[in-house]
Amino acid sequence: MSTGTKTHISIILDRTGSMESIRDDVIGGFNAFLAEQKKDNKDQTTLTLVQFDTQNPYEVIHSFKPIEKVKKLTRETYVPRAMTPLLDAMGRGINDLEKTLSDMKEDDRPDKVVMVVITDGQENSSQEFRKDQIVKMIKEKQKKNDWQFVFLSADLDAIQDAGDYGFHQASTMAFDKDGVGISNAFLSLSESVMRYRKNKSGNVSFSEDDRRKQKSEKKRK
Repeated sequence: MSTGTKTHISIILDRTGSMESIRDDVIGGFNAFLAEQKKDNKDQTTLTLVQFDTQNPYEVIHSFKPIEKVKKLTRETYVPRAMTPLLDAMGRGINDLEKTLSDMKEDDRPDKVVMVVITDGQENSSQEFRKDQIVKMIKEKQKKNDWQFVFLSADLDAIQDAGDYGFHQASTMAFDKDGVGISNAFLSLSESVMRYRKNKSGNVSFSEDDRRKQKSEKKRK
C-alpha cells in the first residue's frame, strides 16, 4: 500500500575531462546536496545517479536507491575523463527511468519525478540520440507525467541548448566554475528540490536570489 507522497530524483552527472578542475568541488557539492535531502525523508525519496563520458556513456552508480542508503561521492567514484555524450546520457536516462517505473507496482511508483542534469559543457559526441528525439521525450514527460527537468551548467551555450531541448527557463541555471559557484548551485538545487518534495512549490525552479549568487547568470542572454 502507498504510504504518502513518494519522490524520485535522478541525477545525470557529467564526469568528462573538463570537470577535472572542479572535481573536488563537485564531490563536495553533491555530498552536501545528499546530506540535506537525507535530513527529511518522510516522503520515501529514492535516488538514481548516473555518470557519463565517452569511455562509459552511461554508468549507473545508484539505481532507485532509498536516499538514506546512498553513499557519498569520492575521488575514487568520480573520475573526470574523455568527452561529452550529453544527448545519449539524457536519452538513456529518460528511457531507463520510464522502464523502471512501468515495471513497478502502481503503489510503489513515486508521485513526483525530478531529473537533474549537471554539466560544464555542450554535447559533442553522442552516437545514439539526436536533438529532436530528446526534445520530444522531454516534452512528453513534462506534459503527460509532470516530470521536473532541471539543468545546471557552467557553459552558457549549454544553457541555451537546454532551452532548445525543452527545459523550462526557470529550471535552468548557469553556475560559476569555481568552488563558491558550485557550492551555491548545489545548495540552490537542494532547497528547490526540498520545497517540491514538501509540496511548498509546484515545480523545481531557481529564484532570483539563487541567480544573484552566480556571476554567470548575469551573462545569460
